[in-house]
Amino acid sequence: MAHFIFEYSANLPKDLLDMPALMEKLHEAAADSGVFPLDGMRSRAICCEEFRVGDGRPETGFLNLSMKVGRGRALAVRERLGRQLFDIVVQHLQPIRARQDLAISFEMRELEEQVKFNHRNY
Repeated sequence: MAHFIFEYSANLPKDLLDMPALMEKLHEAAADSGVFPLDGMRSRAICCEEFRVGDGRPETGFLNLSMKVGRGRALAVRERLGRQLFDIVVQHLQPIRARQDLAISFEMRELEEQVKFNHRNY
């Protein structure tokens, strides 16, 4: 299980953000790592119309990626893959970073097995 949840400021140019391409890159990298099964991956993005970054300059934007994963992977594995995924995000956002100030953040959280429930019919 790997769920990617993006939150980003509405002032990012949609054509340069290209969220579908970013999601595809992360799914491919996570699947290629052998750490996460592709069938268990989900991505979703939330555009934040109301936001403030730092001193409030309207041209400053942000993108935050929260990744929820099931338990059972060693910390070293999560650190290695987390760095790889973060680097993909930073590289993908380079065209935006070249045009405006941008704060990029990423966190990976393990979910407690006892309170995580799943069902799918595929």
